[in-house]
Amino acid sequence: MVKLVKEEELEDELDVENIEGVGPTTRDKFYAAGIYDIKQILTFSPQDLVEILGISYDKAVEISNKARKKLTELGLMESTFSAASEVLKRRLTIDRITTGSNNLDSLLGGGIEVGALTEFYGEFGSGKTQICHTLCVTVQLPKEKKGLDAGAVYIDTENTFRPERIETIAKARGLNPENVLKRIFVGKVYNASHQELLTREIPNYIERENCRLVIVDSAMTHFRAEYVGRSMLSERQQKLNRYLHTLLRLAEIYKVAVVITNQVQAAPDVFFGDPTKASGGHVMAHASTYRIYLRKSGKNRIARIVDSPYHAEADAIFTLTDAGIGDPEENTKK
Repeated sequence: MVKLVKEEELEDELDVENIEGVGPTTRDKFYAAGIYDIKQILTFSPQDLVEILGISYDKAVEISNKARKKLTELGLMESTFSAASEVLKRRLTIDRITTGSNNLDSLLGGGIEVGALTEFYGEFGSGKTQICHTLCVTVQLPKEKKGLDAGAVYIDTENTFRPERIETIAKARGLNPENVLKRIFVGKVYNASHQELLTREIPNYIERENCRLVIVDSAMTHFRAEYVGRSMLSERQQKLNRYLHTLLRLAEIYKVAVVITNQVQAAPDVFFGDPTKASGGHVMAHASTYRIYLRKSGKNRIARIVDSPYHAEADAIFTLTDAGIGDPEENTKK
């Protein structure tokens, strides 16, 4: 039975201590790990909870199931199967964030989708970080301008975040740069473990600062640097798989858009065509809801959607401007 809860009461209802069977000791372990509300619990797998809380696997599964039951009672999660027609109705109301380029928005069906994980991969200079910087600004636009009037969380693994670039983009789009910068929360990452730790803290910013966009630029950097050689490949892929699914659950549970960038590598067994492929192998490929390959083409950039649950493979041309991502002049004049 769904329990109707007033908005002002919801925060108290979502406290982890309201899960059946969670006593003061377990509650304090959650608090010590920075986990305060029930939705945060569901962003972790039972195995994650075992490591974070030092509890048994069976206890972790029990807590996860009871957390899911509690959210269902509060009307925050579906409890059973839905007719496809109902699923379609919900999808027609999904929020999207403009990339700043009409061409790229059209390729993505209207912009970056909330509740999904969108991956951009390509060589250096292909526009990955520029897209991320632009999205940090466009997410703050009002809904009538294809934004969400919300903030962004930016996990910077390659030391590429530049507030100066944000200022330039904000000014070009008619926004107050100082106000825009105040709604972007940047975490500088130093290793893979630190990356996982900062990711756990994201729900607090989503709730407290109304952030609807999470960016990880780039997701693979530290995993590639720290797990080197064939002997460590299996361990790397397992850790990467868990990390990506944490991001996926974050997107689905909190209804935020998650955007990750990815590095590329050459495929030595490709003799014809483009030998460039994304890092991360099948683990990365299966985790991403939408996968877009970026490449240079003179002064322009070409985006190709290579994997999607419903888009056809197609290309879009965009360019880099003072306003961030935009369309080539010949297209904007039409």
